[in-house]
Amino acid sequence: MRDDFKNSLIVSCQPVPDGPMDTAKFVIGFARAAVDAGASALRIESIAYVKAVRPAVTVPIIGIVKRDLEESPVRITPFVADAEALADAGADIVAFDATDRVRPASIEALVKAVRAKGKLTMADCSSLEDARHALEAGVDFVGTTLSGYVGGAEPVDPDIGLIAEMRRLTPYVIAEGRIRTTEQAAAAVKAGAFAVVVGSAITRTEHVTSWFHEAVIKAYDAESPETVLAIDIGGTKTMAALVQGSDVLDEITVATAREAGPDAWLAAIADKARMWKDRYSRVGIAVTGFVQEGRWSALNPATLGIPDQYPLVERAQAVFGKPVFAANDAQAAAWGEYKFGAGEGGDLVFLTISTGIGGGIVINGRPLAGLAGHFGLIRSPSQGGAPLEDLTSGRWIAAEALKAGHKAAAAEVFGVAEKGESWAQAIVSQSAFRAAALCRDIQMMLDPKRIVIGGGIGLAEGYLDQMREQLAGIDGRLRPLLVPAELGSRAGIIGVASLAAESD
Repeated sequence: MRDDFKNSLIVSCQPVPDGPMDTAKFVIGFARAAVDAGASALRIESIAYVKAVRPAVTVPIIGIVKRDLEESPVRITPFVADAEALADAGADIVAFDATDRVRPASIEALVKAVRAKGKLTMADCSSLEDARHALEAGVDFVGTTLSGYVGGAEPVDPDIGLIAEMRRLTPYVIAEGRIRTTEQAAAAVKAGAFAVVVGSAITRTEHVTSWFHEAVIKAYDAESPETVLAIDIGGTKTMAALVQGSDVLDEITVATAREAGPDAWLAAIADKARMWKDRYSRVGIAVTGFVQEGRWSALNPATLGIPDQYPLVERAQAVFGKPVFAANDAQAAAWGEYKFGAGEGGDLVFLTISTGIGGGIVINGRPLAGLAGHFGLIRSPSQGGAPLEDLTSGRWIAAEALKAGHKAAAAEVFGVAEKGESWAQAIVSQSAFRAAALCRDIQMMLDPKRIVIGGGIGLAEGYLDQMREQLAGIDGRLRPLLVPAELGSRAGIIGVASLAAESD
């Protein structure tokens, strides 16, 4: 009998007490399924379940009884009467707690009682000393069953080291306890185990489900986008938002006091965002102008004047106390549209036509930084070398309206143009013509799959249609595909949040 299950798997068929599978029907089912799949022995708890399983299988049964006692911490087969009853119920091997603790019956008494019934014994040990004592008392097998369960924090992994230590005492070492994977079972074999017991990983659905549930939740948490405080500093207003992936969880807007300077702008937004201080782990800042190695410079001071080479990242880290990433606002918006908006994951150029003109380029899944995309600063020889944004953007539209005798902001000019006023229509048409010409040149230079148009002017009613009309006569192979931005005014904060989350 002792060698009947050498070099094999033992399946412990012990349902969770009082769980939905804690019935004889389920235990018999577990036992038969385990034997059909190759188990050479079973470990069954309770006299009733040993009696139920015995007629259903022919393989050896290791029987145990579990009791919660007030006078002793020993739970596994604490009494001689339990050991005798298990033998009478059909157990071939009776297992019992063999730890060095206060106990109702000695190991010697348990061994004597089981042997009197003609059965074998297994000592559930917590240490090498337990095994040595049990072997001196005459047990047939020693197991690592109780390693990690006699005090202190419960380990996660099986005690492979104890298997190897016990193997130096006897070849009849049964590896048991927290063996949950095939790799762990194989490690137990390599350590010298005579046989390997696997229980919860096979027969306790509740435990296995909880392991997988925890692993899945952790994996999803690891994959969940980091929450970033995203800031978009504009010429008239500054937006700050808590962003997670493409989701804007909360946002605030404060006026940009142009004359106050960037130190004051950062202080103002930090004050407004103080209520979020524990909700984000890093900061992303999108700004107009040029950002290089964390320093911010204005390329067109008319849009927003700042000190040259302003140490934006350094100052922001001092203010917010967290890692900071900074990028040009249009480049950030380009990345936002690429990942979450109209770009659809393909090469694109983003063009924002607003107070000024900005842009961003994403090629081969990589956003281009530095000066790339500053299309509004392209000079026009035919217009005296003026930057294109000074001849096309919202500022230019308002200035042209004033020349025509109408004091009106760009939005008002569009409203008047819709009503049929020829002077307003001419201004809007000229702006759209120049923006379309820019897109044609971009297509010839970079050949992006699409050019995404954003900004207050670019997305104004009818403006994009006019741009397309200006390009209608171009050969289809050369004509750029113009599409409206999908993220609107949030493209910059969503994009810079994503870039910040991906930064080192």
